[in-house]
Amino acid sequence: MSDLDFTGKTALVVGGSSGIGNGIAQAYRARGADVHVWGTRAGAADYQREEGSDLTGLTYSRVDVSDMDAIESHQPTFTSLDILVLCQGTVAYKRAEFQREGWDRVMAVNLDSLRACAMKFHDLLEKSRGSLIIVSSVAGFRANKGNPAYSASKYGAVGLTASLGEAWAPAGIRVNGIAPGFVDTKLTKVTTEHPKRREMALASIPSGRFGTPADMAGAALFLASPLADYMCGQTLIVDGGLSLS
Repeated sequence: MSDLDFTGKTALVVGGSSGIGNGIAQAYRARGADVHVWGTRAGAADYQREEGSDLTGLTYSRVDVSDMDAIESHQPTFTSLDILVLCQGTVAYKRAEFQREGWDRVMAVNLDSLRACAMKFHDLLEKSRGSLIIVSSVAGFRANKGNPAYSASKYGAVGLTASLGEAWAPAGIRVNGIAPGFVDTKLTKVTTEHPKRREMALASIPSGRFGTPADMAGAALFLASPLADYMCGQTLIVDGGLSLS
């Protein structure tokens, strides 16, 4: 059996309805896992026509992760869990994050909900000696002058990954993370659909292209597999070299 065969495993990808999370969810499904995803819309059918969203073969649940009570009260349809991927995220443009409303919204989704989701499924992960993967960003390692809440939340996500990694390793839970670079998703359309911004962004990436959800899925497969058994509290930067200079 391959180390990347997840047959018999159960995975939950929070934020798995589109973008990076969806790519990760489908990668686990393609390798045999029973995969559940959380999103914000009423049902899976609401994503049918959205670019970067494929819910084929996934079990969908609507959970608003900006609401900590909604996370805590949600009743999952699974009774065991081997892999938990926290890929939820949002951003507020036009300097909205400098104001309280924008700041609070971004921090709630990008950081507060990570703790809430991790704690909700701690016991199931301990029982399975499972894997928790927190998806942050290269913004967790560098300044972002236009989006202070986004940057602060991603710094926090990297720190949370390290802290939970150390705290939960004795219970057999492996906690690691992924820091994507510039990935072409709906959150980055403000750049990818603007010719000048797109050109400037590509010029800053040594690999010469934007990342894809499939690129991030490769790292997620590795981190959840036995190949990463001795990794603890680490965040892998997957950015095509963007952060090298």
